[in-house]
Amino acid sequence: MSQENQPLVSIIIVNYNAGDLLINGIRSILNSNYQNLEIIIVDNVSTDNSHKKCKEEFKDVKLIENKINLGYCDGNNIGIQNANGEYIVIMNPDTIVEPEWLEELFKAHDEFGEGIYQPKILSLNEKGILQSTGNMIHLFGFGFSRDVGIVDKNQRNKIEKIGYAAGTCLFTSANTIKKIGLLDSFIFLYHDDVDFGWRGAQLGISSYFVPKSIIYHVKSYTLQWGAKKFFWLERNRKYCILTHYSKETIAKMKFTLFLTDVLVWLAYISKGFLMAKINAEREIRKNRDIIKKRQKELEDKKIISDLELIKTFPDAISISDNSGGRGSEFFNSMIVKLSKKAKKTLLS
Repeated sequence: MSQENQPLVSIIIVNYNAGDLLINGIRSILNSNYQNLEIIIVDNVSTDNSHKKCKEEFKDVKLIENKINLGYCDGNNIGIQNANGEYIVIMNPDTIVEPEWLEELFKAHDEFGEGIYQPKILSLNEKGILQSTGNMIHLFGFGFSRDVGIVDKNQRNKIEKIGYAAGTCLFTSANTIKKIGLLDSFIFLYHDDVDFGWRGAQLGISSYFVPKSIIYHVKSYTLQWGAKKFFWLERNRKYCILTHYSKETIAKMKFTLFLTDVLVWLAYISKGFLMAKINAEREIRKNRDIIKKRQKELEDKKIISDLELIKTFPDAISISDNSGGRGSEFFNSMIVKLSKKAKKTLLS
């Protein structure tokens, strides 16, 4: 595809003290084979001046400086609202791309049509180690990356449907975002991509993994696996359950959801994150009216039923060992049993 025929792609990067990772990432993007790009950096009040250094080095970058930290979701939403591209990429600042990454995403889009696409994501610091070959939604609201932590042997070498595209690098059209809607402001960060892909699936818009598109990612350069991260993950997991499922679906799953919650409580207590779980529960209860309103909005827009989507959800979850043990063998085996039990009730 010649540059004259290349549609404009707006690449949105939300930055918060990413340091040299941001500059290295922009440099790799500018070395892409695909050249008709608009790069938008949305800075969430960084104190390391990484955004200003980046603007000094790359004059054509569009810099938007927020007055307060708006989080990942609204940071990206501001970028989307200021984007001119026919296509949109949401990308983390701690990523490096291969030169052909965007061309491969376009090839996939040309073949499969409207959808949400993600590349193969490899670790930037651990050579040949996978971070994601596509992300999946679990019945109980967990989102997880396939093949995380294993050696890349090109195991998955075909474009295929997945549960949702990782927010680390997400490619779609501006028109698709209009249909699905912006990222959910309530979520703030973590699980934003689960929510976005789930909403897309409810509208019949699939997500895809593109193995020939390759990027490298540091992973969690701001929040490592700790209490704060677990708080956001659990708060937003429960938010997704309560907003994406119908009242009827939740009622049928009530017992298995309760047992899953017991498992999560035990996992958080065992890792010393009891207050993170308590605070997550408090946040959900405090925002019941917001959740109720959002659930109705999504239910009214839904084209694909809960039961149709649930059939595509895997029973097992896959979480790296450094996540604090939530992906332990015992936890996962119990989740598999509960998932199968819930599906039997729902689909019978």
